[in-house]
Amino acid sequence: MSSRDTTASEITPEVLLRAYACGIFPMAESADDPSLFWVEPEQRGIFPLDGLRISSRLARTVRSDRYRVTINTTFERVISECAAPQPGREDTWINRRIRKLYGALHEIGHCHSVEAWDGDDLVGGLYGVSLGGAFFGESMFHRSRDASKVALVHLAARLIAGGFGLLDTQFVTEHLRSLGAIEVSRRKYRALLDRSIQLPGDFFALSVERPISGADVLAIVRSKSDPA
Repeated sequence: MSSRDTTASEITPEVLLRAYACGIFPMAESADDPSLFWVEPEQRGIFPLDGLRISSRLARTVRSDRYRVTINTTFERVISECAAPQPGREDTWINRRIRKLYGALHEIGHCHSVEAWDGDDLVGGLYGVSLGGAFFGESMFHRSRDASKVALVHLAARLIAGGFGLLDTQFVTEHLRSLGAIEVSRRKYRALLDRSIQLPGDFFALSVERPISGADVLAIVRSKSDPA
C-alpha cells in the first residue's frame, strides 16, 4: 500500500519518526523525482536477529578483518554511494529530498551508517534508522566483494549487543533472503514493531571509538542464534 505526498514542507524528521513508529516509510520514484510517497507493504521484510545466515566463506572474511568497519564516520558518503547506480540497478529511489531528511535524522541521532573500508577506500556500507529497539535498514552498497555483507554482520552484532528486537529490511530480495531475511504479514510486523520500539535499544552498546574484531562480532551473532 502506498500514498503520494505532494507537500514537501510537511515532512520533518519528527514526522518521519512517527511514520516509522506506525510501520510506514517514504520512497521516491527516482533520484530526479522531487516528490515522495508513503509505503506500507502487505508483506514486510525483516532479519530475525537469531536467524542471520553467515556462510563459511563470509565468516572467514568477517573473522579475517579484511575490511575495517566503522560507524557514523562518513554518513553522507554512504547515502551517496547507496544512491549511485549499481550493477542491476540503474536508478534509485533515493532522491535529494530523502538525502536531506535522513541527513537531518542523522544529526539528531536517529540515523546511522556502517562503513566497510579497504585501506583508505570506502568499499561498502549501509545506513538506517533507529527508534527504541527497532532498526530500519534503508539501503546498502558494495564496491568490493562481500563488503556490504560484512557491514550487515557488524550491524547485527551491534543490534544484538544493544538489546534491539527488530531489524527491518522493508522488502526481501533474493540477495537478502540468502542472508536470512524473511517476510512477515503486516499484522505480525506491527506487533513486533510495537514491542521493539518500546525497548531501550542502545546502538552504541559496542564501542565506536575502537574497531570491533570480526571474531568478536561473529561470537555475538552466534550467541543469539545458539544461546546454549
